[in-house]
Amino acid sequence: MESSPVTQSDSEHLRSSSSLGIGRDLVDFDDRQDKPLLDRVVSEPVATGNFNHQRRRRVGARPAALDRPRRQQSLSRDIGHAAKETYLITGLSFKLLRYLGVGYRWITRLLGLGFYALLLMPGFLQVAYHYFFSSHVRRSIVYGDQPRNRLDLYLPANSTDEPKPVVIFVTGGAWIIGYKAWGSLLGLQLAERDIIVACIDYRNFPQGTISDMVKDVCQGISFVYNNIAYYGGDTDRIYLMGQSAGAHIAGCALLELAIQESVKGENASVKVSDLKAYFSLSGGYNLPNLVDHFHKRGLYRSIFLSVMEGEESLKQYSPEVRILDPSIKNAISLLPPIILYHGTADLSVPSDASQTFCNTLQKVGAQAEVILYEGKTHTDLFLQDPLRGGKDELFDHIVSVIHADDREALAKDAAAPPRRRLVPEFLLKLARRISPF
Repeated sequence: MESSPVTQSDSEHLRSSSSLGIGRDLVDFDDRQDKPLLDRVVSEPVATGNFNHQRRRRVGARPAALDRPRRQQSLSRDIGHAAKETYLITGLSFKLLRYLGVGYRWITRLLGLGFYALLLMPGFLQVAYHYFFSSHVRRSIVYGDQPRNRLDLYLPANSTDEPKPVVIFVTGGAWIIGYKAWGSLLGLQLAERDIIVACIDYRNFPQGTISDMVKDVCQGISFVYNNIAYYGGDTDRIYLMGQSAGAHIAGCALLELAIQESVKGENASVKVSDLKAYFSLSGGYNLPNLVDHFHKRGLYRSIFLSVMEGEESLKQYSPEVRILDPSIKNAISLLPPIILYHGTADLSVPSDASQTFCNTLQKVGAQAEVILYEGKTHTDLFLQDPLRGGKDELFDHIVSVIHADDREALAKDAAAPPRRRLVPEFLLKLARRISPF
C-alpha cells in the first residue's frame, strides 16, 4: 500500500489497517524528508506492483555545491538523534533507580553496572558510532501508535536484488530498561553476513506492564512480517530471536500469535508456522519458579509482581506453563523450531530454565533443542564474546542455521575473516569479574 502524505505531528500517530493496529509508514517524517531522493525511493514502501520499477529508478548526478547543505542537514539530524537517544537512556537509568529503591542489593548492582559499562566503553563507543552514523542502519521506524513502538533495521552493505534472510530481535533489560539499541552489536555483526536484523523496542515498566510488552512485540513482529520485503527481506526466511527478558517476552508473543493463527487461520496478521525458527538466549520461561531467585538478585518481589500484573498472572505469562494447556494444543503444532541457548554459569537466570522449558516443549510435541555453553555467564554470550571478536560458537551456530539451505552463503561464511576485536582482553576479563548480571 502506498504511503500517504503525513505531517510532522502525524508522524507520531501512524495507524495501520491490520488487526493489530500496526503503523504502515516505515519511517518517521523527519527521516523521510532529510533523506536523499534515491535513498527514499529504495527504502520506503510503495505499491507492490511498482516496487521493482521504483527501485531501479536512476537519479541524475547532483552538483557538489547542492550536496553539501544536504550532508550538513544529515549530520545535524544524526547529532540531534544521538542527543535524544542519550537523553532517553539516561532517563531509563534514573527510572530504574527510582522504582527499585535504595536497597543494598540494588545499589551494589547499580555500581557494578556502572563499572562494567565503563570497562567495555571502548567497544560500546565503536558500536554507537556505527549505530548513529552508518547509512545501513535505519533507526526508529514506526510500527505502532505507542511512544516506544519503534524498531531499528540493520541492512547488509551488500545491496543486491536477492532477498536477504531476516532476524527479528527482542532485547532484554529486566523488563525495565530494555531498549532497541541494546541489539546494535548483534545487528551490525549479522548484517556483515548478509542478514537483515530488525530490533524491536517496546514499552518498559512502569510505562507499561507485561501485557503491554507482549502486545508491542506482537505488533512489531507483524509489522516486519508484512513489510520487510520493501527493505529487501525474504519473507520466506524470517527468524525470531530474544535475549534475557526479551527472550521471555518474545516467547509469550510467539505463543500468542500461534493461538491467533490457530483461530483465524489465513486471516491471521502473522503466520507463525511460516517462521523458520525461534532463537531464545538466556531466558526464563516459568515465572513462579523464578520470583524468589530474582528477588535475591535485586529485582525485588514487589516490583517484579507489579511488572507481571500480580501473582495471579504469573502462570499466564509463563510459556512453559501455558503450553501445557490442552485448549491451545492446535497452536502448539504451529510453533516453529525452537533453539534455546544458555550459559551454565548464568547467575541472572539459571540454565535449568532453558533445559526444563525444552523438555516441556518436547513433551507437548514441539520441535525444540537446548544448547548449553559450559562456564558462560549471562553476559558472556551476548556481550563479552562478541566484543572479543574472532570465533564465537553462538554466533556461528545462529548463522549456520540461517544459511543452512544456502550453499553460496555458507561458502562466504567459511571464507569470512575473523570478526574484529573491539575491547582489549584484560578489560573483558575485568568486566566479567565485576558484572552485576
